Amino acid sequence: MKRTSYPPVPVREIAQFVAIVRRLRDECPWDRQQTHQSIRHSLIEETYEVIEALDENNLDELKVELGDLLLHIVMHATIAEQAKEFSFKDVLKEISDKLVRRHPHVFGTKQVLNTHEVKRNWERLKMDEGRSSMLDGVPRRLPALQRALRVQERAAKIGFDWKNEHDVWSKVREEGEELHQALKSRKRKKQEEEFGDYLFALVNYARFIGIEPETALRLTVEKFTRRFQYIERELKRMKKDIHNSTLEEMDGLWNEAKKKKLAKRTPTRKTR
Repeated sequence: MKRTSYPPVPVREIAQFVAIVRRLRDECPWDRQQTHQSIRHSLIEETYEVIEALDENNLDELKVELGDLLLHIVMHATIAEQAKEFSFKDVLKEISDKLVRRHPHVFGTKQVLNTHEVKRNWERLKMDEGRSSMLDGVPRRLPALQRALRVQERAAKIGFDWKNEHDVWSKVREEGEELHQALKSRKRKKQEEEFGDYLFALVNYARFIGIEPETALRLTVEKFTRRFQYIERELKRMKKDIHNSTLEEMDGLWNEAKKKKLAKRTPTRKTR
């Protein structure tokens, strides 16, 4: 197998970066006050900013956002080092050991025929590491659509899955009818349950046809946002108050927006 010619590992730059973060932790009043919990929300935000750069295929922004994400990883490790919980070296060792352990077909002698076998072996190895359920390890705080997809994928890996796309779509229609019937009642909990079942079935169908539902919905939300903001801009240009505009006026502008290729918004660089 032909190996990629990678640039040298930036050992000096990594050491310099860790030293910068440690100095900030020692000398900056703001950094010194932070805890694992106080910067937790920022870690989530940085992760989504990486995803946004990927969605927009903005490699310049991706380079910046990956750095911001790395900052949080090293900051958490530095906080842990000061508290004598674990070190950055421990973080690197844990992930390195895991990757080697879970890829015996690369670092060992195991033979695999295709990607499907790699995934099945991965799941077996995770169970061997002490997990009691195939669904262990799917974070409960993932966005619900993404979590639904992940638990469905985990179950499918051991054969708990639909036979074909037609059957999955029939399930979507079945859940849609059950939701329709539930909406006729005044039982709010039942309505919520059936709506959840309907969404879960749609996620399953998306998985079958190769669509990432979280990404698909995010793109639709962005499209709606661009078109709605077009309505706002046009009404402002016409010196009309959006609060006093009619649905017919806004609908006409919406249709105009649909015919235009509205540019995606330019990401705004944030400050800490």
